[in-house]
This record gives sequence, structure tokens and C-alpha cells, in this order.
Amino acid sequence: MQRQNIGSLAMMLGPAVAVIGIFIFVPMLLTIWLSFQNWSTQTGFETAQFIGIKNFVDIFSNTSIGRDFKGALVNTAIYTALSVIIILPLSVGLGLLVHQKHVRGGVFLRTVLFSTYMVPMIAVALVFSKLYSPTEGPLNQILGWFGIGPQTWLSSPSTALFSIVILNVWQQIGYFTVLVVAGLTQIPAALYEAAEIDGARADQKFRTITLPLLANTMLFASVIAIINAVQVFEPVALITQGGPVNSTNVLTYHIRRVGIERAQGGLGSAMSVTLMLSLIVAIVALFAFFGRKGDRA
Repeated sequence: MQRQNIGSLAMMLGPAVAVIGIFIFVPMLLTIWLSFQNWSTQTGFETAQFIGIKNFVDIFSNTSIGRDFKGALVNTAIYTALSVIIILPLSVGLGLLVHQKHVRGGVFLRTVLFSTYMVPMIAVALVFSKLYSPTEGPLNQILGWFGIGPQTWLSSPSTALFSIVILNVWQQIGYFTVLVVAGLTQIPAALYEAAEIDGARADQKFRTITLPLLANTMLFASVIAIINAVQVFEPVALITQGGPVNSTNVLTYHIRRVGIERAQGGLGSAMSVTLMLSLIVAIVALFAFFGRKGDRA
């Protein structure tokens, strides 16, 4: 009987495990293996030559390879941090707004917010490239109504990366608002009623009930927001191509540039492995942070 259960379990899980292995674990292991090789993407895998950790030494060196990689790593970290810092509080605020029962049109507003996430990033990037146009862009025209001069947006190193962040926030905010609303629906209404009987103000109920009970939802949202931000590619590739002066040269775009355009597959693989390890460290730190907050609560 037990063998039959094991056989049935294997039949049910086998296809899913095979798909995960073929499309996730095999490419991951291949990338790790290539990161220790000197290999050109214009040749077959049989031409790869083992060089140890030289690729990792090169990407963290003071040469042009190392400077470009470290610059892209810093840009990615800034982009990710700004995206998460803006998306999470904004999604909580919008989630509280559309979740209120006395607010009319809450379902409609929720639908409109989520529809932004359904728009392909390519389309969003093309639209925002027009919005950010220094001469014809509506944003600068609106600023002109208030006596503010035209902004450089994508053409200045000081504002280009933040402009891409705003694009990402607009596209992602609907999804995370829906996540927050889903978390809010799991909070028992009796807790708020008891707090009102005790004379708690709205801000006290938010700090003592809403935020603590949204911790798991916010942890999940934080992980997804970080993963999405680290994977940014389309806006950079379509609008800025890493410029101006490499100010928007994020790691995914830089890895494509090195690994495909320059055919340096070994270096590109080492950069990919470094990005993966950085992402793992960030997520583990996030779990530890929320874990400590949960213990205190």
C-alpha cells in the first residue's frame, strides 16, 4: 500500500519536478559552472576553459571591467531600495483607502489600480518616454503652469534613475495594493471594535492592530518587490540604454551587454551569480528583520 502511495505521489509530482529541473535548476547550475570558465557566447560549451575565480576577481577589480560592474551593482541597489521604499508605504495607504467600506467606488478604484499591473512593461516604458520628453512631454508642460522650468528627467545623470523608479512604481503599485487589501481582509473586525470601545484613536488602531497583523503580507510584498526591482530591464533597454553616463546601467542590462553584445559569457555568468547571491542575502536579511519584529510583537 505504501509503495502505491509513493508511486502515485511520484506520478503527480514528476512532471512538475521535471519542468522545474529543466528550466530552473539546469540553467542555474550551468551559469554557476560557466562563471568559472573563460567562454565566449559565440562558441559552444566545449570551448570553455576553466580559470577558477578569475572572473570574480575581474568584476571586483579596479579595472574598467570592475568599475563598470560595481557601478551597475550600485545603480541596481539604489533602484531596488527606492522602489521598495516608495511602493510599500504607498500600497498600504491605497489599500487602506479602497478597503474602507464607507468609501464609494472602492471596487472600481481597486480594479483601476490593478489594471496598471496588467499593462506590459514595454508599453509603459514607451508611454513614459513621451511623458518625460523635455519639450513635448506633458509633465514639463504641467510644471510650466506653476512657473516651474522644464526638468531634464531622463537626460540628466542626477534624475534619470529616479525617473525609471517612478515608472516602475506606477506599473507595480496596483499589484501590491491588491496584496495589502487581501491582508486587510484577514484582520478580524472584532479587534477594531474592541479598540474603539477602549477609546483608541485611528492612528493607535493602525499602529497596534493593522501594522502588526499585516507583517506577513508586507514580508511577502517586500520579497516580490525586491525580486521585481532587481530584474528591471525593459525601461533601461528601451529608453536610456544605460545612460546618461551609465547612471541607469543596472545589472541585468549590463550583464546582457557583457555576455551577449561583447560575447564574454564567463564574465556575464560571474555577474549573474553575484547578482543571485546578493538577492539571496537581501531576502534572508529581510526574513531575519521581520522575524525579530514578530518575536517582539
